[in-house]
Amino acid sequence: MAHELVSTLLDWFHRLSPAFTKPSWRNALIVFLGWTQICGGHAVTGALVAAGVAGRRHHAAFHRFFSRSTWNTDAVGWQLFRSIVSLLPKDATIEVVVDDTLTKKSGPKIFGLGTHVDPVMSTLHYKVLTFGHVWVVLSVVVQVPFSGRPWALPVLFRLYRSKADCARRRAQHRTKTELAREMLTVLQGWVGERRVRVALDSAYSNAPVLRGMTEKMTFVGALRPDAALYAVPVYPGHGPRRRYGDKLPNPKQILSDRRYPWHSCEVVLYGRKRIIHYKTVDAYWRRVIRRQLVRAVVVRSPGDAKIRAFFSTDPTMSVPEILTAYAKRWSTEVCFRDLKQELGFADSQARTRKAVERTAPFLGYCYTTLVLWFAAGAWQSPLAKPPLRPWYPHKKQLCFADIVRCARRALDHFDVLDLEGGLEALRARDEARARHGPDEVRFAA
Repeated sequence: MAHELVSTLLDWFHRLSPAFTKPSWRNALIVFLGWTQICGGHAVTGALVAAGVAGRRHHAAFHRFFSRSTWNTDAVGWQLFRSIVSLLPKDATIEVVVDDTLTKKSGPKIFGLGTHVDPVMSTLHYKVLTFGHVWVVLSVVVQVPFSGRPWALPVLFRLYRSKADCARRRAQHRTKTELAREMLTVLQGWVGERRVRVALDSAYSNAPVLRGMTEKMTFVGALRPDAALYAVPVYPGHGPRRRYGDKLPNPKQILSDRRYPWHSCEVVLYGRKRIIHYKTVDAYWRRVIRRQLVRAVVVRSPGDAKIRAFFSTDPTMSVPEILTAYAKRWSTEVCFRDLKQELGFADSQARTRKAVERTAPFLGYCYTTLVLWFAAGAWQSPLAKPPLRPWYPHKKQLCFADIVRCARRALDHFDVLDLEGGLEALRARDEARARHGPDEVRFAA
């Protein structure tokens, strides 16, 4: 019932309280519950209206929550990461994905605004430039009981600033790969001795990210078609030992080299069972990882791409495991879409540095909290039932839009400024509906 769902949602958000002061946590809770209930354009003032706080609390306090309050985004991410890991088996490998996303914005005084290539509108031969923010995001990939696909839950964010913006503000420019490396270093301090597997696309499969990080983490990513690979050295029994063996054909050459036989395997990728034809070789990727042996996989692609190559820094991984681990990277793209469409990830009107660097990560943490709450049992509630769509009869799994809809149904008429009284009111309404039926209660109200 509604009061149980709201109570558990408050419990999940209360897990973030160690990262805030007590007044900041109350403001964060109001913004979180209000932001979830907004239909349409998202803003702080809209969250206050949706939560029923407008006119009862001054809006300036909630703007100051992002621009001045004492709290750190990494500390909030740490609390969420602890919650996620506590739900995983102790011997399970923590699946992680790193990627970036562009949010379109315009304005003369917005901090960190720059001109970036729009990856959605651009093609291989035509680049489209867009004003906005680019966020580099680290997410933990998990399986949830209400969906068959993996879900990416954001826990760390970094704002990428263009060279022009850094030069204008006299700040040190940091590349996306440097920001990704920084987040992986933070994650390394969080996981302790737990095994971690990181999925990367071609933009992050390079030396600034990988070199020196492969000892405690396993990386799976896209391999360059012209990557310089070297064989394992063979010691002839005399003379100095070689660090690397002979140079091997690059992945593009391996595709047509008859010395490397074709193999096939059956693997489930993106929800479909596929037969994959591949070639594989264990080699050193000298310029990127140096002394770490990698397993390279070259796949025959039936699409427009002439070659698809992948790698794993764990040579014991099988080819199906490598392809499945890399395919989980797509879950972060779905996460970015849901954040923008359902939570207004790109709608923020923040301008100052702290407000810009906090608002988007806060929304990512709201996303993670909602998914964890829903997976913990809310998905079995009658309020989680999606609306009937006669033209969509094959829908069997729930998506993030269903999560937000369930939260809005549960929070209907909930007084966020009186938590105990609001829960009692929801309990009384649920009991009345159980006795008399929902229609009678609605008309009586």
